[in-house]
Amino acid sequence: MLKQYDVLILGSGTAGQSMALRLADSMRVALVTKRELSDSASNWAQGGIAAVLDTADSVEAHVRDTFVAGAELCNPRSTRLVVENGKRAIDWLIDRGVPFTREADSRLGYHLTREGGHSHRRIIHAADATGAAVQSTLGAQVSAHPNIDVFEHHIAVDLVIGDKVGQPGAGCLGAYVLDIDADRVVTFAARNTVLATGGTGKVYLYTTNPDVATGDGVAMAWRAGCRVGNMEFIQFHPTCLYHPHAKSFLISEAVRGEGGLLKLPDGTRFMPDHDPREELAPRDVVARAIDFEMKKRGLDCVYLDISHKPAEWLRGHFPNIYRRCLELGIDITREPIPVVPAAHYSCGGIVTDLAARTDVPGLYAVGESAFTGLHGANRLASNSLLECLVFGEAAAEDILSKPPTQPPVLPDWDESRVTDADEEVVITHNWAELRRAMWDYVGIVRTTKRLLRAQHRIRLLASEIHEFYSHFRVSNDLIELRNLVVTADLIVRCALKRKESRGLHYSNDFPETLARPRDTILRPPKARRSAQD
Repeated sequence: MLKQYDVLILGSGTAGQSMALRLADSMRVALVTKRELSDSASNWAQGGIAAVLDTADSVEAHVRDTFVAGAELCNPRSTRLVVENGKRAIDWLIDRGVPFTREADSRLGYHLTREGGHSHRRIIHAADATGAAVQSTLGAQVSAHPNIDVFEHHIAVDLVIGDKVGQPGAGCLGAYVLDIDADRVVTFAARNTVLATGGTGKVYLYTTNPDVATGDGVAMAWRAGCRVGNMEFIQFHPTCLYHPHAKSFLISEAVRGEGGLLKLPDGTRFMPDHDPREELAPRDVVARAIDFEMKKRGLDCVYLDISHKPAEWLRGHFPNIYRRCLELGIDITREPIPVVPAAHYSCGGIVTDLAARTDVPGLYAVGESAFTGLHGANRLASNSLLECLVFGEAAAEDILSKPPTQPPVLPDWDESRVTDADEEVVITHNWAELRRAMWDYVGIVRTTKRLLRAQHRIRLLASEIHEFYSHFRVSNDLIELRNLVVTADLIVRCALKRKESRGLHYSNDFPETLARPRDTILRPPKARRSAQD
């Protein structure tokens, strides 16, 4: 089963869809997504897109805000590239028909809001569901374009690298992809392959990310020979609803802003012991405080209580939170909300240049899977979708500038040496053990002892997973687990290398911040395994 295209895009978030549309008028594009076209972290984005759109704002102010949030670790060139091209990216979305919230009295014609860390109102949005508005608009156009073939329910097994298929020096030539519904591996051949696979949140027990965020792009790029960087910087949201049937539901920071109090199970407040700003402290401070209390006391969660406010007021100000909690048997007008911090965003990833090129020729990375240097040690709110758009455009321009070539001919996936799995429980058990170990030992507050403990467990799991992968036919769960364990190992290795506390990485053993900010870059071994090893 060989499919040949000019460009293969793995991932259907804003980065992948925008790239597909920019390329498709000139090239044949395959867009591969693990579930449906709209199933991505981009679709879940509630906030907006940061860009300098108001004359009272400036590029310099946006750059400065990004550096402050990123603990001075942001790359100056990539930061300026993204900020300077922000307005053009927004204009492109408007031209595509994205229904941003309008404001008649505004000079711009659109409402701009302000979020934490921003010195100006510069967040353009579509009510409180910007990601969904962008995804639905672009998704309809992707589906309708004659030069774009969308492959839903397909997951990449691994990249095809020329050195491993008798074409030395050819770089990335496509990918082996599992057709989940048909249960067969299909070969996608392309001279240009784009990793737009999203984040790594599912490596943790609690996450705001969709189930598809399993670090696939990072793991595949690492196995292909690409460098990764700053994987230790994982942004945690402090208040995710804790309930077995409430996967990834956020309790807005506005609840604390309107007087919500964080409490222990016995009703005692704890934030006054951690910060003079109490519940109104910044997100990372609140997340660390909750993490400290949970670990100290062996708690599964803490509680956010706003039941002292009038019931009608709560229903009017927080209708979605009230409705969702009530569906789960929690009446926020009468009782506190169980919450835990949750992995939210990965600031590191596959090292790229300003055209989104990786270390492997023909391979690009865009969006959350990439490390462009924009976010530094902590992402500024609403910069992520902007990064997807700007670097997606840069990658598309680079691909379009190349002379046209025929897609390569590649060998089929070889299943002659494997059999059907005899015990699927191995995958389930290892998945649960990995996510628990990462949550307990590589969470919001870290120590060298915890990191080494996690590394030991991860490497034992990696050995067991590799043996399983080598002997049995691939499945969706096995592919994701294989990628998760690689991603987990890279996060721990980066965390162990950073001998300071900076931004999202806080170490009890190294509480000070070094004078000179430096990135954490990991280089893979020269000898790489083939996709089927």
